[in-house]
Amino acid sequence: MATSSVPAPSTGLASHALQRTKAEPAYGAFLMLWIGFIAIPMIMGLDKFFDVLTNWENYLAPWLLGISPFSAHTMMLIIGVVEIAAAIMVALRPRYAAFVVALWLAGIIVNLLTYSGFYDVALRDFGLLVAALALAVLARTYTKPGIRNGGMK
Repeated sequence: MATSSVPAPSTGLASHALQRTKAEPAYGAFLMLWIGFIAIPMIMGLDKFFDVLTNWENYLAPWLLGISPFSAHTMMLIIGVVEIAAAIMVALRPRYAAFVVALWLAGIIVNLLTYSGFYDVALRDFGLLVAALALAVLARTYTKPGIRNGGMK
């Protein structure tokens, strides 16, 4: 007698996340923001070393170069390291790191607002700042508090 082979439902992490997203749309929003705020700073930070997306030095306000002991290129490399670190922090502790990213974006916005011609990019970064704050709010529900025992619920 032949038996029918019915695939067992997947019990992996991705399957669990999809099931939970269907049941809780806010969890889906949290996941999208969490993944986005890991990917975006990581990609932007890595690109500071390769300048594939743009020449990042063009976005530095002249007054920052005036007060910095570093060249524009060195500043971009430092900024790249900070952005990569922010992505890693968001991956590990979104509850806290989302505020770090929001503050970082505020600094970028100040830089752009003091450099004529980049107001559109500043507005886009303001939208990202609001999204980072939304991630922080959602992370209060979907992650555990604390640095040692914190993490996903």
